This record gives sequence, structure tokens and C-alpha cells, in this order.
Amino acid sequence: MTYAIVRPDPHIAAALQQRIDTKTKPLGALGRLEALARQIGLIQQSLAPELRKPQMLVFAGDHGAARAGVSAYPQDVTWQMVENFLAGGAAINVFSRQMGMALAVVDAGVAHDFGVRPGLIDAKLGPGTANYLEAPAMDAATRDAGLARGRALARELAEQGCNVVGFGEMGIGNTAAASLITHCLTGVELDTVIGRGTGLDDAGMVRKRALLAQAVARGGRPADPLAALAEYGGFEIAMMAGAMLGAAEARMVLLIDGFIVTSALLVAHAIAPEILDYCVFAHRSHEQGHVVQLAHLGAEPLVQLDLRLGEGTGAALVYPLVQAAVNFLNEMASFESAGVAGKE
Repeated sequence: MTYAIVRPDPHIAAALQQRIDTKTKPLGALGRLEALARQIGLIQQSLAPELRKPQMLVFAGDHGAARAGVSAYPQDVTWQMVENFLAGGAAINVFSRQMGMALAVVDAGVAHDFGVRPGLIDAKLGPGTANYLEAPAMDAATRDAGLARGRALARELAEQGCNVVGFGEMGIGNTAAASLITHCLTGVELDTVIGRGTGLDDAGMVRKRALLAQAVARGGRPADPLAALAEYGGFEIAMMAGAMLGAAEARMVLLIDGFIVTSALLVAHAIAPEILDYCVFAHRSHEQGHVVQLAHLGAEPLVQLDLRLGEGTGAALVYPLVQAAVNFLNEMASFESAGVAGKE
């Protein structure tokens, strides 16, 4: 598959900077918001960008390795948390409502039959991946189907008028999958990118490190993103990577959450590096591998709140900052319009 992601044309960069610099403030006084406003203006190729129909997508999937003990929680928590999302009771529901963002849950491969439900997108690739301790998590055909379905989801959102999308996930065991993908695509030592996930104690961490080392002994460390994704990824990670690529093709603003979401971005970035121009990095996760991912991508997140919940919560929480960047660009007076003397 090839992706037609076009880097934003820099021809309006100077005009955007001039518009930012002539607002009634000292040069650079709005700090990171100024860079964010410039980025969104470039993405939309507009001096007056706008955010339309903001959408949170939470991708859910089960992992075969979860039953081997890579997580502190049983695998059934995946489908139980999806039910919580659908009932409106999870943190991402609370934050999405507060921020005025629509929320949809994508069943990429949960080992549970939800039936037809409001707010649920049935895109199931299967009832969870294979156990990567014994075999690749998925075959190439299933991986490619996940990428394609995610891409189609992003295109559908764009056709409905959405131009900003936040990414979240749910899947017991997916911090382990994210660690393996990060190890493969950054080259950083495996132990450095393994964290406590849902709250493993010290004994659990010893077990998790041993299991992931066992996985690498079987599957190796493929540096090719598609090979790494098939070897160790989750259906939710594959579909999320495809949705990111599709959203960037549609010139949408991508709100990137924490460790697992960024592992999907590592795959997408290795396929199409141009995607970074469209990414807003929400926060620095408390999961230790996230620092490695951000450094590899050369990314600086907007906030650090020691979050490690997932679900897209960090992406939702920073949406008001994205709004603020667009609003000051469009609504703040210039020195000339306000009749305020500029710097001499």
C-alpha cells in the first residue's frame, strides 16, 4: 500500500508568522501556542484555520499474549471496558463530553460479541491476535486489512466534515505489544522500553521482561514497520496506524495520545514520514518507553501530567489548547486594529 500524504506547502508560513507576530502581545509571548497555531494554519493552508467536528476514536483489541501474564489485569477487562465506554462511564467519555468531542469505539478485534450498538464501529479482524510468544501476532493479510480499514475510517470522517481527530486505545496487554514495536523500530534496548503498564508490581515486571525477551528470541527484531506490526502488534494498533495515515492523507489534525498510540504512530511514520507534519503530541506519558518514542520522532508534547491511562485521555485533555491556538489566531486583535502602539 502507498499513501499520498503531502507535506504542507510552506508558502503561507511567512504570512502566518506575520499574523501571529502582530497580535497585541510581545513577540513569542504565547509560547508553544504560537507554534501550534502556525502548524494548524499550515496543515489547512489558511490564515484563518478552523476546527470542525472534532472526533475521538478509541480502538479496542485483544492480545493472545495477555493470557500468558504480560498484564496485571485479565483479558476480559478489554470487553468490559468497551462496555464501560459504550455506557458513557470511562474517563475518555467524561473528558470527551467536557471538550465537546464526539466519541466512537472501534472494535478492531475484541474477543467478545457486542452486537450492533450506538457508538460502536464493528471492524473486527478476529477475536484477538495470536500469542506472539508462539507465533506472529497476525499474518500479513490480516495486518493489511487492519491498515486498510483504519484508513477507510479516517476517510469517512473527513467526508463527514471532520478535520481533527484524537486517537485512543483499549486492549489488555497492549503496552507489551507497544514495547516490542518500539524496540523494533527505534533500536533501543528492550528493557528500556518496558514499563508497568496497568500497574505491575516488581514481580510482575520481572515476568513481563522475561516474556518479552522470549518473544524477541522467537520473532527477532524486524526493523521493517510492516514486519514488526505483524510479529508483535495488536489489531487495534494496526487499525489505528492505518487511520493515522488516512487522516494525514485527508489533511486532518492528528491528536496523538500516549505510549500505545505512539507505537502505532511509529509504524505509520516508518511507512510515511510526512505524517509528522499533521501530528500534535498531547502529553508525555508516565510509561517509560514513551520518552524513547518521542525522542525518536523528535516530538515535544504539549503537557506532562504523569498520565498512563490510555483511552485517548491525554489527547482529549489538550484539545482546549488546540482550540486556544486557533482562536487567538482568528480573534485576537492586532496592534493596528486595536490602536495599540507596537514595539519601537
